[in-house]
Amino acid sequence: MTPAGPSMNVSTTAKRKVLIVGASISGPALAYWLHRAGFTVTVVEKAGALRDGGYPIDIRGTATEVVRRMGILPRLRDAHIDLRRCTFLDTEGGEVASVPPRAVAGSAEGQDLEVRRGDLAANLYALVRDDVEFLFDDSIDTLDQSGHGLDVTFRSGRRRTFDLVVGADGMHSHTRESLFGPEEQFHRYLGYCFALFTMPNTLGLSRELMLWNTPGKAAALYAAGDNDELHAFLTFHQPEPPFDALRNPDAQRNLVATVFAGAGWEVPGMVNAMRVADDLFFDTAGQIRMPHWSSGRVALVGDAAYAPSFLTGQGSSLALVGAYMLANALATHRDHTAAFAAYERGVREFVAMNQALVDNGAATLFPTTERALEQRNTMLRDLVTMPSASARPAHSALTLPEFAPNP
Repeated sequence: MTPAGPSMNVSTTAKRKVLIVGASISGPALAYWLHRAGFTVTVVEKAGALRDGGYPIDIRGTATEVVRRMGILPRLRDAHIDLRRCTFLDTEGGEVASVPPRAVAGSAEGQDLEVRRGDLAANLYALVRDDVEFLFDDSIDTLDQSGHGLDVTFRSGRRRTFDLVVGADGMHSHTRESLFGPEEQFHRYLGYCFALFTMPNTLGLSRELMLWNTPGKAAALYAAGDNDELHAFLTFHQPEPPFDALRNPDAQRNLVATVFAGAGWEVPGMVNAMRVADDLFFDTAGQIRMPHWSSGRVALVGDAAYAPSFLTGQGSSLALVGAYMLANALATHRDHTAAFAAYERGVREFVAMNQALVDNGAATLFPTTERALEQRNTMLRDLVTMPSASARPAHSALTLPEFAPNP
């Protein structure tokens, strides 16, 4: 498949070497665009292989244009989950409302996509695996940028020199911590904790989401297809982040079980499934907010620089757009300082608008008070009686520049 976009004069940047840390979403996307601009790209990933599976993620608005320019939009449309309904339940498990997904997600029907995270990652990897060096089961041990480049020692013992390094290693980025300091100074906690895991589809759900709420607590079962697996989700409001549990899986399971003790509907079975799940992912809902996304020859992209939190539904979209804009800036400006400054100018307002979609404890789908829950339910009932009403897009847009030739 031939990607859209102008051809490039790559002669002036053919020897510039970039190390990208992280092979999830923003890392391979950045690798694709940098390779097109003539950079020699290496991606290091601490996992032993590409991570498959994973929960469904959204590709919205501007990010849809990015994947179109990459040439993978048709494949992602084929992988689109096509969720058919969202059913909201009360404390006893009774139905409050059943509405089309776009009515609550703010998605544009026929334009925005929802795919399994692993499907997006696999398509990005397939684009670059023959052109980009991947170092799996490895990570940066030391990084020295005192000279005209960056001398990197890997955990495996490899030693390499690069012109630039980009941290694309997620919200809890080790690259960010090593250069800018502890995460706490950039982390904005939004008042929620959540647990994600898979469990058997004993309810026979198909392409649908069921969401149970009480004030400050929610449980969801998501059937991405017609198979025997459900994505389970438990979230709860917590005024202060439970730091003791963040690195202790047993403490995470105990915390979630305690919070949801006595809950109705299918929640007891979900808690039991969480206890034995081998893919439990527990974290806090939070954002990364930084005054600058670069230091010397090192820059950050995606969640490492500006995680918006799952509450916005914009994490993957920001990662794709940020990768495009960073690569375009590096292709346009030979000097990395000028390139990083252009990258920030081009993306920061877009990031800020999308991060502002949610505030502390104010996520519409997860009300923390009886009054807020009833207001949410009234809104849902109105959507049922007025199905033709168009939903307000739940994201902000950015006009992408054409991918620039090298200076």
